[in-house]
Amino acid sequence: MRKTLLWIILPLVALALAIGVFLSSNPLEPLGVSAPPIEKLTVERTLLGDQGISLLVRTSGSEPMQIAQIQVDGAYWQFTQTPPGELPRLQTAWIKLPYPWVRDEAHHIRFITDTGIGFDHEIAVAVPTPQFSLIRILAYALLGLYIGVMPVTLGMLFYPALKQLGGQGMKFILALTVGMLAFLLVDTLEEGLELATKSASAFSASALVWLVAITSFLAIFAIGRQGGKSPEGKALASYLALGIGWHNLGEGLAVGTAFAAGEAALGSLLVVGFTLHNITEGIGIAAPLVDARPKFTTFLSLIALAGLPAVIGTWIGAFTFSPHWAAVFLGIGVGAILQVMVEVGAYLIRTAHRSGSNWLSTVSLIGFSLGLAIMYGTALLVNF
Repeated sequence: MRKTLLWIILPLVALALAIGVFLSSNPLEPLGVSAPPIEKLTVERTLLGDQGISLLVRTSGSEPMQIAQIQVDGAYWQFTQTPPGELPRLQTAWIKLPYPWVRDEAHHIRFITDTGIGFDHEIAVAVPTPQFSLIRILAYALLGLYIGVMPVTLGMLFYPALKQLGGQGMKFILALTVGMLAFLLVDTLEEGLELATKSASAFSASALVWLVAITSFLAIFAIGRQGGKSPEGKALASYLALGIGWHNLGEGLAVGTAFAAGEAALGSLLVVGFTLHNITEGIGIAAPLVDARPKFTTFLSLIALAGLPAVIGTWIGAFTFSPHWAAVFLGIGVGAILQVMVEVGAYLIRTAHRSGSNWLSTVSLIGFSLGLAIMYGTALLVNF
């Protein structure tokens, strides 16, 4: 065992030594070329207040960098940096500019390093950044309840009607759910990859979204199948609520970020659109419960699991938004939704077999297509 461990460690140590020698020496010198320092700067947060503009920046280049000058709207402006001095790779720092920004105006900021490289950042609409207060926390929570809890609750009110469905009707509802989940899967993945482009390049956030999605899918799938069979009834409904909850977290992020950026009109449209968009989610969560006798508390817990993440999303979006962490959250959501798609699809197949029919039928195809069409149609309310 010791010998095996030694032959695992030895190549890794040799690799580390080889990389150290490469970086400490100058192997390109004989070639007559030199590698210029690659500097990159990402603005992760922008705060506007009475004292001016505060920016949280992160370096992501291959070399340490020093911010030498900053221009605001074309004029050089004094600034303070915390921590001061040269910034190592992936280091964050707060930049404070005592600039008299103008409400509802656009401002252009340019960072210039000591090597002369410039990085631009635009504030499209200048509005005061929301500060922590009980009233604001409750107001954003109310927005989250509108887009998460309320529509899921309304959708679950269809439960008595679902219990009256026969075998074909149940097949239709399950196929409808799979169609809805397919749309949510693509939508959540797109949102995650879009946020990844706004994070520091060193994080490779796009790849991180895929890796987190795959890992989450395998982990949740393994947990769901730990009993040796696929979940049904309340267990399947819980996994559905969990997957949809992760998606609703992303919707909460969008709403909270929009209101924090002063885009009230956009935020209001997002609230209305997401509310209509999410009613069908409640129907999907209730579908696996038609053969069970769930308690009232079961419905409440499912509503909380699917809807309350939207409240958390609005808080994160408004007060502590970070693009790479938001991308990771949505990556988890992609994995959770994919796991639910597999389990609901398996449940659809078993349900069809019990009723003596084929799962791939005209009814299921219509249900799947209608699920996609409903989600796409309601998504038009929030995409423009």
